[in-house]
Formats: sequence, C-alpha cells, structure tokens
Amino acid sequence: MAKTPAAQVAVGGRDVRVTSPDRVVYEPTERTPAITKLQVCEYFAAVGDTIMHSVGDRPTAMERWPDGWREGMRLATGPQDRGADGFYQKRLPKGAPDFVETTQITFPSGRTADELCPTEPASLVWAAQMGALTFHPWPVRRPDVDHPDELRIDLDPQEGTSFADAQRVAEVTRELLEELGLRGYAKTSGNRGIHIYVRIQPRWTFDDVRHAAIGLGRELEQRDDGVTTAWWKEERGTRLFLDYNQNLRDRTIASAWSLRARPGAPVSTPMSWARLAEVTDPRDFNLTTVLDYLSDGDPWADMDAEAYPLDPLLELWESLPGGELNWPPDYPKQPGEPPRVQPSKKVAENWDEAGNRVET
Repeated sequence: MAKTPAAQVAVGGRDVRVTSPDRVVYEPTERTPAITKLQVCEYFAAVGDTIMHSVGDRPTAMERWPDGWREGMRLATGPQDRGADGFYQKRLPKGAPDFVETTQITFPSGRTADELCPTEPASLVWAAQMGALTFHPWPVRRPDVDHPDELRIDLDPQEGTSFADAQRVAEVTRELLEELGLRGYAKTSGNRGIHIYVRIQPRWTFDDVRHAAIGLGRELEQRDDGVTTAWWKEERGTRLFLDYNQNLRDRTIASAWSLRARPGAPVSTPMSWARLAEVTDPRDFNLTTVLDYLSDGDPWADMDAEAYPLDPLLELWESLPGGELNWPPDYPKQPGEPPRVQPSKKVAENWDEAGNRVET
C-alpha cells in the first residue's frame, strides 16, 4: 500500500509538515467519529491563539502518544518504564524546527533541562505532529521560572464520587475564594475532575504556593465533608482529593484546551461558573465540539487582568490545625513531614516524633 503523502497545516504564517496525516489517533465512539493525526494538528492550529494564553512562555512538558491512543494503552510512570505506549517529553527532542523555543528549568533533583517553551501556535502544531495530545505547562513564565504566577486547585474525584460531586465542591471553592478577595477560573479536567486556577503575583516560592493550597483545602474540608487533603488513598474514602502537591516544582496539570488520552478526544475546557454548573457530562466537550463552543468567546480571556496576593491562603495555612502534609516520594524528606509509610502499615515504635524512621 502506498504511503500517504505528508500534509501541511497553516498556522500563524507558517506551514507545519504533518507526516502520516491519516493515522487514526482516536478510534470512533458513540459520540465521535475516528479522529486522525491531521485532525489533531488542525485542532491545535484552530485553538492556537487561545491556548497560547495558557501555555505561552511557559516551560511545557509534552504528553506524547506516537502511535495514537487506544483503550488499554498505558502512560509511562518514569524514564525507566520503557514498555508504555505514551510518555512525558520533558526535554525538547533533537531536530525541532528553529521556531520551536525552549527555556531551562530545574528539577527537584537539581538536574536541569531545556523544555519546550511555546512562543507561537506553530510550536504546538509541531508538537502534535510529534504525537503530543496534552500539554503540561509549569505555573511559571520565563524569565522567572522559580516563582509561580498560578495557584492550581486540582479537585480529583476518588472511587465512588462523580463529576457532580466535583461541581458541588467547585462551587464551594468559588465562594471561599471570593470571600478571601480572590477570583478563580474553572475548567473541566477532560475526565471527571475540575481544575480551578487563581492568577497570583509571582512573589512566592513553589513551597509557599503548595502551603496555600493546603490551607485552602483544610478550609474546604470544614465546609464540605466530601473534600479531603489526605495523601494516602486508604484515608480518602469516597471524597474528592484536593491534590495540593500539584503546586510543587515539576508538577503540572493538563493545560486548558488540551486533548486528553481518553475515549472520544475530550478537551480540558475552560468555563464560566454559570456554564460549569449546567454541564451534565464533560465528555460533551471534545475535539469535534469545542470549536463551536469557543466561538462564543474564551471564558478565561480576562484572567491576566489582575494578579492576586497569596496572603489570605497562607493565613489559612498558618492558622488551621494539621501541620505539614506528605510530599511526593521523589522529593527529599521535609521538616515536620509525616512518615512516608501507609498508615495501615505504620509500626509506631519504628518512627520518632518528627516522622523519621528509627534504625533498629
């Protein structure tokens, strides 16, 4: 069979070459037809100017699925996981066009990398040509990549909870933020969750922003018993987990307008609070429908109009009881951090009061 010739996608005054344009990236579902690589690239060209509001000038990891996505495929959990179908690309691959720019970021380990830093929509179309479906931007912009300008609130439904639960908690979150003089911007995650962003002044460290998220989460726990900040899954129950650690260095969330590796090519879709309350199924917002939805305007268009201080949330962190919470396992043990062991497996005499293992 003859190989399909490469196609060209026009975006921002450039023509981006797309190889294997008829490769099926998403198989058909009850909601959507089969979606090809060319259609994915054309989608990112069409939303290019809008998605740049979310990823522009930000170090951005690419979630790549070079052979397309199928039910049952697996995303790599780390660089040593070589049998997975998809993976995160944190270093720009060799051979990228000159218009694809990078910025240097530092990982928690101290190592550095030159990561994609989109400065024009063509760079996103190029990434889609390379199999990227989801963009994971850092909450910082160059040239200051050490001080976040976004607080990201990740409402993650656990087993036994639903998107409707996320909607309820999101509304409680909106009310709390407004009481504190802050404005939140919501989007669907592309699955069952909801993400809420607050534009903040870039004056605080990643650790500060994480503590602000913990403070907010603890106040939400008091207002809605369907919320938890418990790090260990066995302690979460049927509640929404507010993943405070998503605000740490090298922790990212799927960008607004990104596709997700799920059936039907769902899109992580920004919404007004009124529109979010009306959603019955977030899968309705996918590659085949979002352009029509966006024709009414970008609900996040004014996000950069005001950057807020983090002080009200840091005051919650300081005033509410609970102390430090667990960090991810790839971070060094932190002062005051609880033991890094599942509570059900903890043997009290093996740990001191500071949460350090006692050598026996």
